[in-house]
Amino acid sequence: MSKVWFITGVSRGLGREWASAALERGDRVAGTARDLTALTDLVTEFPETFLPLQLDVTDRPADFAAVQQAAHHFGRLDVVVNNAGYMQFGMVEELTEHQLRAELDTNLLGALWVTQAALPILRSQGAGHIIQVSSLWGIVASPNAGAYNASKWALEGISQSLAAEVSDLGIHVTILEPASYDTGFKLTEFTTPHPAYDHLRTTADPSGTPLGDPASTRTALLTLVDAETPPLRLLLGAQALHIATEEYESRLSLWQEWHPITTAAQGN
Repeated sequence: MSKVWFITGVSRGLGREWASAALERGDRVAGTARDLTALTDLVTEFPETFLPLQLDVTDRPADFAAVQQAAHHFGRLDVVVNNAGYMQFGMVEELTEHQLRAELDTNLLGALWVTQAALPILRSQGAGHIIQVSSLWGIVASPNAGAYNASKWALEGISQSLAAEVSDLGIHVTILEPASYDTGFKLTEFTTPHPAYDHLRTTADPSGTPLGDPASTRTALLTLVDAETPPLRLLLGAQALHIATEEYESRLSLWQEWHPITTAAQGN
């Protein structure tokens, strides 16, 4: 049985690959972009099964309208993928209020507004799958990416809460944690550099690993949405599990080292 997808940010990169993969196997897709000219080829190739929607996810009323339009057009929604986002590079001291708010408005609140718009539809169906595109940097952090880390860490927290809230309503939630992929870094912003941090500055992949090919994630996404019991979290990328394992082993080691202080703080 074909599925109906709502995917934000399908103009390029991972979102484009996932939209194409779903359409090519016969699913129906409502895909959003700020500039609809970037979706012309999908409209031409899949005129009956692809619905292009112009959307800036930071516009909450527009998010609700777009989700409603997609559900009305196709008759239901099965998979909602919150993919739209960008990366704000810059050291924490360098970030302006506008830059940090803009990052959170897109990566966190944009995903939240689309999710809130979709939930009544999925709840009434008694079924659905919300996929929140976080990042491997939603569980680790690095210099020069503090705003991006903050947006993805926050997305992870609210999405895990959501998963617990809707688990008995037939709705699945998966937090997708891709490592870095070669999307051309077109959706990036940069702070005004402070010379004190020049020795730390880089615009490359913070993990130091090669960038992945977005097309390689197609099968993973289709397998995920077809799973009877999808996972709460799914890492993507050859080095992702290694990096995540190192992160959590480091945390556990530190917590164990300071355990006497931790327990002494109980007070009784």
